[in-house]
Amino acid sequence: MTVPVENASLTDVLEGLTKGSTTSTALTHAYLARIEAYDRGGPALNSVRMVNPDALSTASRFDKVKPSKAQPLAGVPILVKDNIATGDKQPTTAGSLALEGARTKDDSTVVKKLRAAGAVILGKANLTEFANILAVDMPSGYSSLGGQVKNPYAPELMDDRGIPVVLPGGSSAGSAVSVAAGLCAAAIGSETSGSLLSPATQNGLVTVKPTVGLISRTGILPISHSQDTAGPLTRTVRDSAILMNVLAERDPLDPATQHLQRPADYTSNLDKDGLKGARIGLPSDPADPGNDVYMGKLSPKAAAVMAQALAVLQDAGATIVRTNMPTSGWIGGPGTTMGVLNRNPLSRTKNTVVTPPIVFLYELKHDLNLYLRDWAVGTNMKTLADIIAFNEANADKALRFGQDLFLAAEATKGDLSELEYKSARAMDLRAAKERGMDAYMTEHKLDAVLFPGASGSGIAAKPGYPSVQVPGGFISGVGDKETPEYPLGITFAGRAWSEAKLLRLAYAFEQASNARRPPPGLPAL
Repeated sequence: MTVPVENASLTDVLEGLTKGSTTSTALTHAYLARIEAYDRGGPALNSVRMVNPDALSTASRFDKVKPSKAQPLAGVPILVKDNIATGDKQPTTAGSLALEGARTKDDSTVVKKLRAAGAVILGKANLTEFANILAVDMPSGYSSLGGQVKNPYAPELMDDRGIPVVLPGGSSAGSAVSVAAGLCAAAIGSETSGSLLSPATQNGLVTVKPTVGLISRTGILPISHSQDTAGPLTRTVRDSAILMNVLAERDPLDPATQHLQRPADYTSNLDKDGLKGARIGLPSDPADPGNDVYMGKLSPKAAAVMAQALAVLQDAGATIVRTNMPTSGWIGGPGTTMGVLNRNPLSRTKNTVVTPPIVFLYELKHDLNLYLRDWAVGTNMKTLADIIAFNEANADKALRFGQDLFLAAEATKGDLSELEYKSARAMDLRAAKERGMDAYMTEHKLDAVLFPGASGSGIAAKPGYPSVQVPGGFISGVGDKETPEYPLGITFAGRAWSEAKLLRLAYAFEQASNARRPPPGLPAL
């Protein structure tokens, strides 16, 4: 018997390798064939930017090695987002033409952990360029180097702009699409604010956006050290827990990991009855529509999915506490955003002012310059200013959507000395943490807060708090356009280091709801 890779979970793959019903080489061949058939051909999902030229030779070394406690991922093909350094033949580009061919001095700590656990790095996944901090209104999944990632549930593009009608979610679009489409056993993405949760909800996957400091950021091309983290994208909650066991570890090169708290085994607490007695906050109050920002603006189909999810949670023994989040938590503190003129030529809101977070733009210049200095090799790009100049010199290829956010970041000093930056970071924490998540969870004695899709990503990400998303159901339509059905997830968020609790809740919901189904039109080969 072989493993049906088109929809096999990581757990299925590990069982097949352990029982000897498949080999690492057979799995790698099968995933490469699906990449050729569906990512390069067929619907041309475009989720894999580059296949690792050493994938098959690496896999062959594991053909007689079974998964074990020492190497729990022995022989498992995994894709990593193309902002995560691999010190091999594969460039690490963040999807940028400016970094085409750029390699890194070493593996990132995440990739070192994967390799030590026996994983086969199958390739690099496409992404929203620079993790969606280059331009205002850049569509999720687009990069100048890798092109546009498509959603496997609804791959159609708008005729006028070549942008997907149903977006693949960003910025870890390629990582998510590759898992949903059965192109790998699992994938690793990254998030600053929504970049794991958004593609997970759009592609019907499980993800863990960890507490900042649970998984090392060393060797990951940055946006903001205050909020950046890597995390898994998988088909099941157990799969994500397995990867968390491998990835969650202290790293002397990442100071944030020195405060790490974790159980010995994230899978040991998974229980189909794990919702019994749980108190889950639903930030919603229809009687206060101006402040009902998470549930009040849902489409009728999304509201129906959430209503069904709430029924499942209650039937499984959870108490739903329905009350609005404090307004200050989601609005943010004064002085936390910067006005940037949107010059994106394809944006429907061109020539209007947008307000991205100050923390992102100030930390971007500081953190990216350090990455280019300390990690990037084989490239002339040594600073953010170099990338901006390259893009301007190659505007016809590199600047389809502009680079307004990069220009705003470059205007900062780059040393994080400005008072406005320090104030913005302090106000982010005051609003989202102290007066937001902490106040809400304490007042109502909550185990977790429930959000539809990725809507709560910002309020959890600012204090570096964790979220776990699981498939919730299906919706259709975008605005006035009819579309095939595509997924909507539900997200459990909590306080720092509560991943084990959130995984337990998500697992119990997953087992009770069985809401995931694979995308149509991508059958076994």
